Amino acid sequence: MASRPWKSVRARTTLGATLVVAVALLIGAFSFYGILSSSIHASAERAAEQRLEELTERLDGPGGSRGIDTLDDELVQIIGSDGSIRSASEDARDDLGSSALPITDDPRTVRIDGKPMLVVSDDIDDDQTLVLAVPIEDDDETLSTVALLLAIALPLLLVLVAVTTWLVVGRALKPVTRIREEVDGITAERLHNRVEVPPSSDEIAALATTMNRMLDRLDASATAQRRFVSDASHELRSPLATIRQHAELAQTHPATTSIDELADVVSDEGLRLQGIVESLLLLARLDEGGGTHDESIDLDDLALGEVRRLRTRGVDVDGSGIHAARVEGDPRLLGQLLRNLADNAARHSAGRVAISVIPQDAWVFVTVEDDGAGVPVDERERIFERFVRLDEARSRDAGGSGLGLAIVQGIATASGGTVSVDASRWGGARFVVALPLSD
Repeated sequence: MASRPWKSVRARTTLGATLVVAVALLIGAFSFYGILSSSIHASAERAAEQRLEELTERLDGPGGSRGIDTLDDELVQIIGSDGSIRSASEDARDDLGSSALPITDDPRTVRIDGKPMLVVSDDIDDDQTLVLAVPIEDDDETLSTVALLLAIALPLLLVLVAVTTWLVVGRALKPVTRIREEVDGITAERLHNRVEVPPSSDEIAALATTMNRMLDRLDASATAQRRFVSDASHELRSPLATIRQHAELAQTHPATTSIDELADVVSDEGLRLQGIVESLLLLARLDEGGGTHDESIDLDDLALGEVRRLRTRGVDVDGSGIHAARVEGDPRLLGQLLRNLADNAARHSAGRVAISVIPQDAWVFVTVEDDGAGVPVDERERIFERFVRLDEARSRDAGGSGLGLAIVQGIATASGGTVSVDASRWGGARFVVALPLSD
């Protein structure tokens, strides 16, 4: 049952090729037969007219019409203007008797005693016409033989074409069938399997290579998804476990645990749970490419808002590099991007943070840098992965959930921009977000 689609393609291809060849052969056969028939008839007419000219010249010579009477193996008559036969060859007298051959201006085919004859005529004087009948039976037999050969050869050629096409297409589709069967056997638990690439370096090999690249992407996506689910479960389990431990402690030792202390723990861990869930939902919407509302935004206003917010927390923030710039995007998402970068810088800084917005050509570059320990070169790509926290920030209080920078990258990508990290002027981390300016 699984091979039926390929057999259907094989049958359709064979049928289509056979039909095309059949039409071409029929057109060619009819054209060939028509040209051959015209050529043979034209040759017979020329030969008959040439013989008629010779007989006309013979009548002009000594002996006159007497020479016609002695002709053998030819049907020749001299017919008067009144339709009477003035003279005839021996065969004409024997075969036609008193019947006169038809007089025609152009060569004409008639049947005499059931045999096809080509009749030509020519006026030899005012009241006499020389008429000659030439047999063309051999010509008709030649054409009949050719027609018979074509009638036999065409079906044989079509059968040969059909068989050849069936075998060639089957051989061509065999690797495709093998690839299909191999891919059909790859399940979610066997995404590490790959299709064997044939050494032919043709379209089939390209198909197998493409299938392997697709399987690589699916395998990487499935691995990332499993890691993401595992990390998310771990992050969600931690605050839930804390709430449960304090609740069980309060139940077991109510005298040593106050209601206010339990309420503070539940409130803090609940906020943490809410933050993780909201971050996961935001990442899911960014992955789907939906949930955004683009409008014209003054990016400098968002950056200045973050400067004021950090200063109220006692952070030394340099905002002198913020210049006017307008972009198209979702104000809520871009505000989240700036807040995540600002909070990340404040959490890892030793005391100084700088935020700048610099338009250049068709882009605006948002830079957030700190004077902290920085990000190692080999970690600068991994830091944007979900639930990734560097060793320095592994603790829950200092490192957050590990989703902030992943959200920054998702928002930047959804807004048509990019984000990167390198070293700041103080040796800490500098995050640079490039966004297209609005027209």
